[in-house]
Amino acid sequence: MRPNMLCAAGAALICHFVATAALAQSKYDAGASDTEIKIGNIMPYSGPVSALSIVGKAEAAYFKMLNEQGGINGRKINFISYDDAYSPPKTVEQARRLVEDDEILFMAGSFGTAGNSAIQKYMNAKKVPQIFIASAADKWADPKRFPWSMGWMPSSRSEARTYASYILKNIPDAKVAILYQNDDFGKEYLIGLKEGLGEKASSMLVAEVAYEVTSPTIESQVVLIKSKEPTVLVNAATPKFAAQAIKKVGELGWKPVQFLTNASSQFASVLRPAGLDNAQGILSVQYIKDPADPAWRDDPDVQEWRAFMQRYYPDGNKDDSQTLWGYGVGKAIAQVIRQCGNDLTRENVMRQAANLNYYNGVTLPGVKIKTSPTDFRPLEQFQMMRVNGENWERFGEIVGETSSD
Repeated sequence: MRPNMLCAAGAALICHFVATAALAQSKYDAGASDTEIKIGNIMPYSGPVSALSIVGKAEAAYFKMLNEQGGINGRKINFISYDDAYSPPKTVEQARRLVEDDEILFMAGSFGTAGNSAIQKYMNAKKVPQIFIASAADKWADPKRFPWSMGWMPSSRSEARTYASYILKNIPDAKVAILYQNDDFGKEYLIGLKEGLGEKASSMLVAEVAYEVTSPTIESQVVLIKSKEPTVLVNAATPKFAAQAIKKVGELGWKPVQFLTNASSQFASVLRPAGLDNAQGILSVQYIKDPADPAWRDDPDVQEWRAFMQRYYPDGNKDDSQTLWGYGVGKAIAQVIRQCGNDLTRENVMRQAANLNYYNGVTLPGVKIKTSPTDFRPLEQFQMMRVNGENWERFGEIVGETSSD
């Protein structure tokens, strides 16, 4: 037995030296070690758009699952998520806390255009990655000016240009009105709509009405818009206000062709509260699977997500695409970390985030997550859809562009 014991001891010693050598070759910045990776996140857990905080809760649940499975490359994920109440000054405060006190490796999946805009220069000055931002603003795809910031979803300007293209093709004599949030989120839709309508914008756009995120309701804005007699309404509002607008349009007996921002396209939190009768025929775009749509009931990736929700986020709404959205962001963050291997520096995190090319299961078939050093738009494709009964009905081709191979 002695030779066998010596062989076993020798093998164990070799494994020890190999593991030690691997760790010795590891590269770390603040927020990373042999056992842990700190990721920062900011969400509106309170305030006017707190309904969207389920994205952060789904992300946190995903990392809880990964940690139970042993983490990533043997390291546990410490996902530190703070509330900013959808207030940019609070976002700045929380970002400084994450970077300077918690010493995160990088920020990922944080919500909101205004808040992330408020910290963009700070994050870039500190050279801390600010990736997969939950905002559809174009500014997150500017690697020359802001090489440490990257968005996630198709841009709202591109989405609005798609609506404009549909209007020009199918409703060429339309009188168009837009209801938008008076911040960077809403203004992007206004800019995109005007870009898409082109030279006809001045004659077709009859009303541009903004609302403040602190407003209790937007009923007066809807009444004002109706008085301009538009035949098309572009509803560029966040979920709470989008639902109010749809409901008010119905109460007024008004029948414009309605376009609804993808960010507010959830049946559970927007369309059902607004009244399904009021929502019939509304148009929007989609790039991820809708778990409430029977078309995805037997989809293996959606079934995997439902099993995840049941165990790790049982209180989450399993019919709300925002929870699937957060799960998908979590998977993308994990993909970046895996690609980093043992080089857990901020520079390499950004390098790997700008080197993605895969399908992670939550997006529509054919819609890949793809980036390059010159293209910081992970998702650039979507498909038109309309409300039909209790579901969204997709139609037409996948539109948009992907990064070049």
